[in-house]
Amino acid sequence: MPDRQAPAAHPALALDDTVHQRVRLAILTVLSEVRECGFGTLRDELGLTDGNLNRHLRILEDAGLMQVTKGYEGRRPRTWLRLTRQGRAALRAEVAALEQLVNRLRSAAEDDSAAQDDNAAAEEEAGDPTASAD
Repeated sequence: MPDRQAPAAHPALALDDTVHQRVRLAILTVLSEVRECGFGTLRDELGLTDGNLNRHLRILEDAGLMQVTKGYEGRRPRTWLRLTRQGRAALRAEVAALEQLVNRLRSAAEDDSAAQDDNAAAEEEAGDPTASAD
């Protein structure tokens, strides 16, 4: 019996639902660019409300992807956000899965383009009786 190799899983299956959600992916991306980020800065950067940002931060924190530190700057309460090692790894894995998906789509588009070129050449040859009289 020949040794059959299972087909590779579709790259979309590697996308993590926690990370892939648009706002959470944006949060992780912004946090990956800095050592630490203030809540207000992140909120303003992403154009979110306090409540919406809080909800997504809680999901990411519960998943261990980011750390929230509360404190004071002078007399003002502040919240600082930081990506964890697990969060960096999850973001890298998500980007790698997206790159594989894009590469697969590009390859399919190239194959489709080549097939269209072949079809056009065949139609041209079939329509011109002198094309094959070399």
